[in-house]
Amino acid sequence: MSESEIEIDVEDPDAPSDQSPPLAYRRGAEAITMAALMALALVMGFDNWRTGIAWSADGPAPGSFPFSLAVILFLASGYGLMSARGETAQQSGVFVTRDQLKRVSQVFVPTLAFCLATQWLGLYVASFLLITGFMRFIGHIAWWKSVVTGLAFSALMFVTFQIAFDVIMPKGPIEALFGY
Repeated sequence: MSESEIEIDVEDPDAPSDQSPPLAYRRGAEAITMAALMALALVMGFDNWRTGIAWSADGPAPGSFPFSLAVILFLASGYGLMSARGETAQQSGVFVTRDQLKRVSQVFVPTLAFCLATQWLGLYVASFLLITGFMRFIGHIAWWKSVVTGLAFSALMFVTFQIAFDVIMPKGPIEALFGY
C-alpha cells in the first residue's frame, strides 16, 4: 500500500470560515469576566463579613477564610481588569467569530434546554430527546439510528440509576405511568 492510500482525511467540512467577522475581542471578554468575578467577590465578601470574620474565643469566625478568599479574588480580578486596559481590542486578538459562536450555540442551546426540560420531563426523557436531537441534527445520523441510540442510552441510565443503584433522579410523567 502506498502512503496516499492509507491517509485519512480529517478535515471538518462544517468548520468555521477564516473569513467570518469577529463578534468579540479577547480584551472585551476578559474585561467582562473580570468585572463579573469582582462582583462575585464583593457578594461573597459581604456575606462572609456578615457571618463574621473576626477572631472569637475558640479561633477564627466562620467567615474568616472565605472572606480572605473573596479579597484575593477581588484583587486578582482587579489586576486582570487593569492589565486588559493596556492593549487595544485588535491587538488582543479575536475572542469569537460569528461562525464560531454559531457552532458553540448549536451545543449550548440544546444543553440549556435539556437542563430546563429535565425539571418537567424527567432525566430519562430529557436525555432521550437530547441524544436523539444531537445525533440527528448535529451528527446528521439517520432518524432510526438516533432514536434507537437515544432509547438504549435512556433505558441503560434508568436500569443503572433507578434499579441497580436505587438513586433518586428527577422523574417525569412517563416514569409515573410505570409506577416509578
